[in-house]
Amino acid sequence: MRISKASLITPGANGLYGTAAVALSLFVFAYSTRFGPISILSYYGLWLPLILVDYRKVLGSYGKCLWIFAFAVFACVTMFWSAAPGVTLRTGIQYLSHIVCALIAMRTIDIRTLARGAVVGVTIVLLYSLLFGVHHYDPLDGTYSFVGAFASKNQLGFYASLGVYFAFVALFTLGERGMWMAAAGVAGAISGYSLFASQSATSVITTVAIVGLGLGMRAIAALRPANRQALFLAITAFGGIAAVALTYGGALDVVLGAFGKNSTLTGRTYLWQEGIEAAKVSPIFGMGYQAYWVQGFSEAERLWEEFYITARSGFHFHNTYIETAVETGLIGLVLLSLVLLVVVFGHLKRVLSAERHVEAMVLFCISVLLLIRSFVEIDILTPYHVGSFLLYFSAGKLTVVRRQPALTWIGPARPSAHGHQFMT
Repeated sequence: MRISKASLITPGANGLYGTAAVALSLFVFAYSTRFGPISILSYYGLWLPLILVDYRKVLGSYGKCLWIFAFAVFACVTMFWSAAPGVTLRTGIQYLSHIVCALIAMRTIDIRTLARGAVVGVTIVLLYSLLFGVHHYDPLDGTYSFVGAFASKNQLGFYASLGVYFAFVALFTLGERGMWMAAAGVAGAISGYSLFASQSATSVITTVAIVGLGLGMRAIAALRPANRQALFLAITAFGGIAAVALTYGGALDVVLGAFGKNSTLTGRTYLWQEGIEAAKVSPIFGMGYQAYWVQGFSEAERLWEEFYITARSGFHFHNTYIETAVETGLIGLVLLSLVLLVVVFGHLKRVLSAERHVEAMVLFCISVLLLIRSFVEIDILTPYHVGSFLLYFSAGKLTVVRRQPALTWIGPARPSAHGHQFMT
């Protein structure tokens, strides 16, 4: 049986390949440190060969993507003044090529395929962690927590958050039926259990917030565009006032206390202070991308020892903006923040102005999840991470002009005459 080459790169017609590629990519992102370079090569092997099928269609026009590549290019340039130039050059090229793969995925798969691939991928990732995972003792708060096959409960919690969200998307936004409805239910159940087992306050809070946002955006999108904007502004203003009132009323301490945390966020506030001091050493250009946490460097060694990081790797300032400022200075901070903010507000604009733009609604919620987590994690700053993959996938979608009606979310899926799936 011959398979049409076009079926590999046409969104909606390549559901089987696209779902498998996304699922395997998520597994690589989760466990590349366990399986080594061969897993990274398999990730590249999923996306880069598609260029050979039709490079014009797969790559598109990168003239529209200069703002997307700006930070990665600058990260590579920091090699020239980096404290560890070899590390900076290697990881900079990895980050740049990672973006290319995300943009190839963006041009070759649709939102339904992304959701299905995420459902399958997260399920496999979490099952692997449940089967082969371990509990770690945290000397900072004196508790044991389940970290799965990861080195951090926060990463386990992040994948669980994605599993819950994409299960929600599959069931309530895309209206999956039959096999995929069952798969989404299983993924949601496994993700919910893993989220509870991880005891990650960050992941639990952001999961509740993002599912709530998804429900809210679905309700808003059911209105006419003119009414959506007024309602969204009203909800945003009310939510902002309520958040400030609850914060000053001590609600934050109550929530943190429920997870056994205190106002220092298990030492993160001290870590942030150390990062701010480190950023002052080279505030404009930084000390080099990925050049701070290097074995043998005195400040990194000191913080590893203070936070009981015996592996002397895989640690960071637990804040995207501080980490970025330390490594790439104010220039890098502005460039990366620009990408994140453009993605958030770009998809929000589409949700509020376009008729039933489900793709934008799904990606807007993902971008908000990444924005919230950016204050306590560095999901979008490193290569081979699901956070940076989803960020640049979402960014790339903003460069594509929509020529067909978007998905609606009521009723079962059915194929159109052109092979694309729509909702009735």
